Amino acid sequence: MPTPVIRTYSRYSRDAAALLGVLIRKARNERKLTAQELAERAGISRGLLQRIEKGNLKCEIGAVFEVAAIAGIKLFDADESAMMKHLERTRETLALLPKSVRKRSKPVHDDF
Repeated sequence: MPTPVIRTYSRYSRDAAALLGVLIRKARNERKLTAQELAERAGISRGLLQRIEKGNLKCEIGAVFEVAAIAGIKLFDADESAMMKHLERTRETLALLPKSVRKRSKPVHDDF
């Protein structure tokens, strides 16, 4: 049996997940939705919703984004059309960049 991978997360990542979790819970309560109702609308289990609201970093990102969208949380500071324009511009920029990054295999000696 393979040994489980223990992943560490930065403090920023942990704090961001915790903030998103409490924002989702706050929005859910403001909309007067039970955890079960929100979970059903998102197509996830109530337990997964509880882990999302607690800021668990091991939750699937798609599930977290869907729950946030249903709860009315804006993840990015843009409306849908602005987000699509930004996505397209970023994809255009990526098309101009190299497909992959490679480390130089041979050290450069530039001390003339």
